[in-house]
Amino acid sequence: MNILAIDIGTQCGWALCDRAGTVKGGSVSFAPAKHGGHGKRWLAFRQFLTDTGRAAGEVHAVYFEDVKQHTGTLAAHAYGGFLAMLQAWCATNQIPLYPVGVGAIKKHWTGKGNAKKDAMIDEAKRRGFAPVDDNHADALALLSYARGAEGKS
Repeated sequence: MNILAIDIGTQCGWALCDRAGTVKGGSVSFAPAKHGGHGKRWLAFRQFLTDTGRAAGEVHAVYFEDVKQHTGTLAAHAYGGFLAMLQAWCATNQIPLYPVGVGAIKKHWTGKGNAKKDAMIDEAKRRGFAPVDDNHADALALLSYARGAEGKS
């Protein structure tokens, strides 16, 4: 089963585990200026999802970090846009989409539901990964959670 775990946002962390258990991932920027305008970031995000799915052969499940509180209005709006694109992409491709709360991810990964970014990165390193940033570390933690939920620990 190919599982995509994604920490959606302007700086998007992602991790993908394929049937063989190989984990790939990283962090991608979808900043508006980088893509030539506010609407183009959504198109770039959708293309990223499509390219990631094609590279995997197919995606059987997508898990995403379900953020319920944002530090500001712009962050909330951006999150909503990314979430809408993710939902539409999953619906178009008939891929189940599963929300997982931030606290549940952190507790699963570190034992503390309020773990800081450094703790998430340190735990990823302890588990043998080389996260490029805290978004990638969050995606790796989410992937670990997802694999457990799918019975693929």
